Amino acid sequence: MAEGGHYYNEHDDRTAPQFRNRKGRGSHKGRSYDRSRRDRQRGGHTAGFGGPGPRSRLDDIDADVTMSDSSQDNSSQHRFNPYGRPFRKGGEGRFDRDRRQGKGGGGGRGGGFRGGDRGGAGNGGGGRSRSGWFKVTIPHGRKYDKKWLLPALQNICTVPYTPVQYHVEHNRVHFYVDDSSAATALHKCSHKITDTDGYKVEVHVNPSAPPSFLITELKPEHLEHLRQCMAKRFDGSQQALDLNNIRTDPDLVSQNIEVILNRKTNMEAVIKIIEENIPELTGLNLSNNRIHKLDELTDLVSKAPNLKTLNLSHNELKSDRELDKIKGLKLVELWLNRNPLCDFFKDQASYISAVRQRFPRLLKLDGHDLPPPIGFDVETPTVIPPCKGSCFGSDEIKVLILRFLAQYYSIYDSGNRQPLLDAYHDGASLSLTTPYSTQNPSRSSLGEYHKDTRNLKRIKDTTVRFRLLKHTRLNVVAFINELPKTQHDIASFNVDVNTFTNTLLSFTVSGVFKEVAVDGKSRESTMAFSRVFVTVPAGNSGLCIVNDQLFIRMATTEEIRRAFVAPAPTPSSSPVPTLTAPQQEMLTAFSQKSGMNLEWSQKCLQDNEWDFNRAAQVFTQLKADGKIPDVAFIK
Repeated sequence: MAEGGHYYNEHDDRTAPQFRNRKGRGSHKGRSYDRSRRDRQRGGHTAGFGGPGPRSRLDDIDADVTMSDSSQDNSSQHRFNPYGRPFRKGGEGRFDRDRRQGKGGGGGRGGGFRGGDRGGAGNGGGGRSRSGWFKVTIPHGRKYDKKWLLPALQNICTVPYTPVQYHVEHNRVHFYVDDSSAATALHKCSHKITDTDGYKVEVHVNPSAPPSFLITELKPEHLEHLRQCMAKRFDGSQQALDLNNIRTDPDLVSQNIEVILNRKTNMEAVIKIIEENIPELTGLNLSNNRIHKLDELTDLVSKAPNLKTLNLSHNELKSDRELDKIKGLKLVELWLNRNPLCDFFKDQASYISAVRQRFPRLLKLDGHDLPPPIGFDVETPTVIPPCKGSCFGSDEIKVLILRFLAQYYSIYDSGNRQPLLDAYHDGASLSLTTPYSTQNPSRSSLGEYHKDTRNLKRIKDTTVRFRLLKHTRLNVVAFINELPKTQHDIASFNVDVNTFTNTLLSFTVSGVFKEVAVDGKSRESTMAFSRVFVTVPAGNSGLCIVNDQLFIRMATTEEIRRAFVAPAPTPSSSPVPTLTAPQQEMLTAFSQKSGMNLEWSQKCLQDNEWDFNRAAQVFTQLKADGKIPDVAFIK
């Protein structure tokens, strides 16, 4: 944000008291100002200027603000404070204390804007123009793994870019880019990526001030003074470093050096000094430093592996989720008292439980002894094994199921599903389910299926549950006929046999499919399904469905990438065209050598213009890549 030519970054912990009592700055007056004032009366504060400047709602949440709504703020009066921290009506936060103690004032290099990452007013925003940087925001990005999100964006973004200062704030993910063309391309990526829950990933892009580390880096001579200060505060006999309230250290103040540990670069400088000089550190006191996020402390896991005691008391940590960022530390003693997060636990037991989930070896919390932990001391890291393919149990069952699926989906993907009556038992039942969500179903492109979903988390009424369960084969097939026309990718099918007896076979099949429009063209959206068939024997070598449970969701980006790469679409039941004698001879030979049935062999030869050698090379490559479905080898 820029005001009067000065830039302020999102990690600022500063405020301007001189603007606190001014109503309606610019065009934002009346209710907007009153809401901000009410928030301060509840104990919150706003970063940057005291009144709401000309910023969007998205920018407002980027600053150091309290994200609780009014009900949450009011309820905090009744929440349990583990160690008797009184609720202060009117919310005398750190800014109020600074104002009361005479700190503040504006102008100059920063004046009363003590600390923070938006840069001083006199340093010109780090030497970059306002239009040079853009801030990218992913709403609800906290739930995505960084290793998934960034590559997914890179894959569909038409302009290469380098994300700068990737971080999570509240439920959002933020990072910066310094290229306008990359910013424009990223903006166009919004709603182009589908997550595992079937929802589109939103991407917001806005002009921004430069990232904080470009503005607030300590100078080399300041780093030397900081190193000397830390050496003075280090207790070699205890291997402990006391950085309590370091911003007021006389040695630093006398040199006019401001070390604010809620600044990214300042905390990184401290951790680098620890890594280079005292990596054997076992105790670290970071109390009274206005710390509101723990992103930079993540590096302590590798750079101070022997750390056992950590004091984070008297800071501004608002959520216990911040502790997830340092849960790799093997702490036995932790101090969190006098942080806002302590106010949001109903009792001491839930407070201890939440902390111990992150630090199972913890023996002391806020100076109080805890019961010994119960658990297994396993040091070996656990690696999740890769997903295996289909599991049939026996070759006999494999042939039976694959033949059934080929016949079933050949009819299901045709223009007429009525012949599926022969696949269902007279008393068969079917249920359809889509993912549970509190959002508008139409946003997930599953609207055609949402209206009939029988998700038990969503449907509570027993009468509605019964109505949504389709009974008898006539009703089942009539319902299936009403579903959108589809094209399934048989090569994507994965089959797992759940139960097998002489009289019953239950198996799950999962894969991807596309909806097919009236003109025969498939739509852009690719969906995924999982279907549980409970069947009984029918005839000599057939199956009859007695229960059918169908689950449909939007496909993930990886599933979309791998979908429909097989050499041929789902085999149809249409008659085989008449072949010449040489073609028939070539087809028979190719089927014998490849092991595929005649229909798939003919398709392979046709796709390669009846060139036997080229078709053989393509077949060999596709088979080595595992892209030919098992159904192609059923004769």
